[in-house]
Amino acid sequence: MFLRFENISKRYPGVRALDEVSFEVAQGSCHALMGENGAGKSTLGKILAGVQRSDGGEIRLRGEVIRPTDPLSARRLGIAMVHQELAFCPNLSVAENLCLGALPSRMGWMRRGALRQEAARLLQTIGADIPVDRPVGELSTGQEQLLQIAAAVGTGARVIVFDEPTSSLSVAESEHLFTLLGDLKRRGITVLYVSHRMDEIFRLCDTVTVLRDGRHVATEPIGQTHENRLVEQMIGRELDPASALGPRRIPGEEVLRVSALASPERFSGIHFSVRAGEILGLAGLVGAGRSEVAQAIFGLDFRSTGEVLVRGQRLRPHRVGAALEAGLGFLPEDRKRLGLILPLSCRENASLAVLRRIATAGVVRRSTERMIAGTFFDRLRVKSPSMEAPVSGLSGGNQQKVALAKWLARECPILMVDEPTRGVDVGAKAEIHRLLEELAAGGTAILLISSELPELMRLSDRVVVLRQGRQVGELDRDQFSQAALLRLMAGVGSAG
Repeated sequence: MFLRFENISKRYPGVRALDEVSFEVAQGSCHALMGENGAGKSTLGKILAGVQRSDGGEIRLRGEVIRPTDPLSARRLGIAMVHQELAFCPNLSVAENLCLGALPSRMGWMRRGALRQEAARLLQTIGADIPVDRPVGELSTGQEQLLQIAAAVGTGARVIVFDEPTSSLSVAESEHLFTLLGDLKRRGITVLYVSHRMDEIFRLCDTVTVLRDGRHVATEPIGQTHENRLVEQMIGRELDPASALGPRRIPGEEVLRVSALASPERFSGIHFSVRAGEILGLAGLVGAGRSEVAQAIFGLDFRSTGEVLVRGQRLRPHRVGAALEAGLGFLPEDRKRLGLILPLSCRENASLAVLRRIATAGVVRRSTERMIAGTFFDRLRVKSPSMEAPVSGLSGGNQQKVALAKWLARECPILMVDEPTRGVDVGAKAEIHRLLEELAAGGTAILLISSELPELMRLSDRVVVLRQGRQVGELDRDQFSQAALLRLMAGVGSAG
């Protein structure tokens, strides 16, 4: 067997992430790794890629025991990883980030021409059209994800771990990745594919391994399993069949109106309204301006122009404090940079949006804080050693739940959620969907940004479509179809 994990174990303070996990991966195959958040999928991938070390067990590659102690030693063994959580130097250029591990130099001086040439070569391996001199801090999350993929594929790795690779990619970028994965398989490259998206698993993968609570549950050929079986193996419980159908709602009065919203080189001419108890979807390809529109509404874009009205009252522009006072909440796409304070505990992060409410004379009432955090931890089923554990130690999906808990605690009448289920497992995704529906049923106005068209169609009452920073259409619920949305998003034909 080409690659074998034998009794791999890993423990963190207060939690056993992996418990004697064993299975095999065939050469040149695309092998899926599935499980709920916290099941150990990413941890196993990081151990293989040298990012972390196991506490027990061994990994065999072509029959030989390997012990990658860091990412560089893993690369020497032909192993690379495309991480779900992005880690770049935002002030450096695309070329500098791609070549950080091996900057071309002569007599101590960096060779800028060679640097750009090597970066262009790496990007060309996956067909990514990104300027090599552009600062990474100016890229979208999806473009940053493509940089990781270029770095892994371009260095000639023979085993690549993809950890939720499409979580930040548009439909077109995802299709490009799927084509690339097929090419990797034809070249004999082995892929360990971590994803929560069932359609991707059944489309791309040859075999699937399921982990639950750090333990191996099953490894089966993809042709011998099905979606319901995988769900049962992953979560140990059945999902409510009715959850596949989004409820119809009767919205109330208009609570949010956006008129002539624009931002130089980002978007222009944006206009829509959201009513109480309504979920308005915002669709578009990566780079269409969806996240940027939400940031401008929330006061984060100091160059934006136009008008935002909350219950008929003009919102003071470029003031996050004014947005908060008006009842707006905003769950951003990038939870690590914008949604959480990683060194703080889960309890402290969950209460960030209500500190004034739970403080007396500037001192936070810890008992109230613990009660609030506990309520939403139970409601969202956050998996954490304790509420006092640093949020940085949680899996990506559980970090997302804490970021969402912060806004639920504030009880915002208007809530903007950007990719709310990014990196979240199938069980947690259903729970978040149900929660958003409950909020809407209770009168909350929700602006939902999502790259997953089934999610948009399931939850939304209407969908506004952006393309290249312009608003190009709006579909009511009875007009929903993936074909109609894709035509508007890509500018192909009509939306009819």
